[in-house]
Amino acid sequence: MLVEVIAKPVESADVTVVFAGEGKKLLGFGAPLGKALQKAMAAPSFSAKRGEILDVLGAAVARRILVVGVGNPKELSAIRARKLGGKIAAHLLQAREPKAQILGGGVGKLEDAVFLGNIGLGARLRSYRFGKYVTQTKPGNEPVEITGLSLVSAERSAVQKLVADAEALAAGICFARDQVNEPPSTLWPDVLAKRLGEFEKHGIAVEVYDERALRKMGAGGILAVAQGSQHPPRLVVLRWNGKGGKQKGGPVALVGKGVCFDSGGLSLKRTSQMLTMKGDMGGAAAVAGAILAAALRKAKVDVVGVMALVENMPSGSSYRPGDIVKTLAGKTMEIIDTDAEGRVTLVDSLYYAASKLNPSCILDAATLTYAVTAAVGPVYAGLFATDEALAREALAAGEAAGEELWRLPVNAEYVKNLKSKIADYRQCAPDDVSADASHAAALMGEFVNGKPWAHLDIANKEFASRDTAICPEGATGYGVALFDAFLRQRE
Repeated sequence: MLVEVIAKPVESADVTVVFAGEGKKLLGFGAPLGKALQKAMAAPSFSAKRGEILDVLGAAVARRILVVGVGNPKELSAIRARKLGGKIAAHLLQAREPKAQILGGGVGKLEDAVFLGNIGLGARLRSYRFGKYVTQTKPGNEPVEITGLSLVSAERSAVQKLVADAEALAAGICFARDQVNEPPSTLWPDVLAKRLGEFEKHGIAVEVYDERALRKMGAGGILAVAQGSQHPPRLVVLRWNGKGGKQKGGPVALVGKGVCFDSGGLSLKRTSQMLTMKGDMGGAAAVAGAILAAALRKAKVDVVGVMALVENMPSGSSYRPGDIVKTLAGKTMEIIDTDAEGRVTLVDSLYYAASKLNPSCILDAATLTYAVTAAVGPVYAGLFATDEALAREALAAGEAAGEELWRLPVNAEYVKNLKSKIADYRQCAPDDVSADASHAAALMGEFVNGKPWAHLDIANKEFASRDTAICPEGATGYGVALFDAFLRQRE
């Protein structure tokens, strides 16, 4: 989608989008159209509530005018503007309209740059489509793409800068969505590692460790989970040096769970649970997308990403309940449930980040537990943190990104429940009702070498089961915007 910024409305535009606030008052550059749209806006079905769209065909001033309600203009925020952009895109797609001009010029309390930048970002995200495997469509029902949006603002240079930043973030989110949407028959650990290797063209340093290198370094957790699959594991490290290594306290480290497909291993999942397990690498996708976005917008921050890429499959060589695994840290772990594989790979990834990369802080994202969904439902992701300042930063980033977090407990008592009689730790708590999300976090916290650390349990956030304001049904790219907001706080 081409997004351009122009200083004045174009009279010949086929579709013009204007905004209306409470009382059906047209705002910004749309205000002069009030007289022409007076009759249409008198329709009782349109009250200018936020997200309502009045579609006016054959108006004297344009072939089609969309009047988009914003509700109380004083209550507009960047995230609400983003969702409005998504609703506009959804309407254009349904109407099979490939182009539109969107009139800014002062809509609510937001600066035009923030408002229109987020309108464009929301439209870009909502118009995303993963159609590479679709080979047949009904005649006349071929997919429509939005090919161009013209954002109209007198603050042209400021809007252009925000649009460029938004395009970088959109590219990161769409990359993450593409990986999560990819079928497990095509996205194996080595394939994803090769795709991440292409980030070098954007100035990102990429290191890939194969199975032999992982054995040499002693990454027993990663190797244990991977040993049931015919597709060997990879450990990928991405580095973006926006400050050239001069960042005080070292880089921000992002760690992502990268299970390309999770069958549950020998502790086999039910079919209904397994269907979305191609998205069990959503944490790694979020890390990769955030670092890509940082590079594309030339972020002034040093950031590293660590992703262990594996498949968890049942076979004669699979790791088993009762096995003892020696981790990269040298600590041992008794395996209880092979379907709790994420934490087994993450302890190696976290220890690698903490001990090898000298980070100022570590944040990880993982589609980790069913328990966190039971605790916070669809609205929040779970946040576990060992550092108060970092927890506050993560919560603020989630709010700024529209990917909100709810803090859950990390406590030494959970670690006590993980003590094993035959190893240093049990992988899971003794029973299924013992706060699995908190126990998983407690285990992982034992491998961060005392570094400030925050764990984001993003289970069930990797897919949208229906169309939402800024995401069509399918992969969401959840976590990219949150990590991007966190990095912006550190710039």
